Amino acid sequence: MRKMLSAVIMIVCAVSLSSCLAKKPLEPVSQTAFVLDTVATITLYDYPEDSDPNEIINQSFGLCSEYEKKLSRTIETSDIYKINTANGQPVEVSDETIELIETAIKFSELTDGKFDITIAPVSSLWDFKAENPVPPSDEAIKNSLAHVGYKNIQINGNEISLADPEAALDLGGIGKGYIGDKVKEYLLNQGVTNAVIDLGGNLLVICPENQPERFGIQKPFYDYGVLMGAVESSGNSIVTSGVYERDFEYNGKLYHHLLDTSTGYPVENDLYSVVIIGPSSAYCDALSTSLFCLGTEKGLELINSMDGYEAIFINNKYETIFSNGINKTVPYLTGGQISNGVG
Repeated sequence: MRKMLSAVIMIVCAVSLSSCLAKKPLEPVSQTAFVLDTVATITLYDYPEDSDPNEIINQSFGLCSEYEKKLSRTIETSDIYKINTANGQPVEVSDETIELIETAIKFSELTDGKFDITIAPVSSLWDFKAENPVPPSDEAIKNSLAHVGYKNIQINGNEISLADPEAALDLGGIGKGYIGDKVKEYLLNQGVTNAVIDLGGNLLVICPENQPERFGIQKPFYDYGVLMGAVESSGNSIVTSGVYERDFEYNGKLYHHLLDTSTGYPVENDLYSVVIIGPSSAYCDALSTSLFCLGTEKGLELINSMDGYEAIFINNKYETIFSNGINKTVPYLTGGQISNGVG
């Protein structure tokens, strides 16, 4: 339990907002709730004076729950659960589910399957929430890997089917980012001009373009507030994927939740975490997982080919490797330039 609690704190604090330079004419209003299987906080700093900020936040959390009911693989009424239990038969789903799955397929194609939402047969074997977690057997992983492959997903209008009846979808690598984008869109439609949406490691910010925010980059495996550095950005999403978010140690070996689609075991490379900065939280979510699984060299090739998105790789020597736009379009400050653990 102690390990799981620390992991939740790390997810929430993986990228922490340190300051937003926009004017704050109204008192900030903030609420925290447990949604999307994580601790989430929404804070409004500037909103229409004739609005009810608490009601706006309530509706925002309501949106989270609404989308979770469509996209969760464990809620029996969800689109994803219906697809996974349809034995390969077509299932009619919502426009949002189609949109998200099509986006996920795009990243599967970009990464040659390193990012793959059909990982569910394997990911379901790994129970990181168990009191005493253990790795699955080699045989179980081998059998489940036979059913992983994004090309099994077939889309016909609003119907989705899986060519392999034993295949299954898991949107954990992109769903939270997609939902964050929907919440941000709702806040903008309500006239909110300054806000922070923190969905447990997926951070989205609404702020004036000419007044950038500063974000502290958490140092992996260290206490909250010990930072690698900070980035300045306006109105972007920042998403982190790292080995310290969900993990356990067994027989002296660390096992984490970022799985290699070719082996069924946690990815083995020299990375501790990958931070993505960009306009779409769904894209940032998928990219953070994708780049971690690709590794630094191939990950840099992909991120440098994408307009508007940047990455920071942190390896196991606590070295930082940057995509081309860091310190050009996205300023980076080293840890020595940050006082009191915040930017």
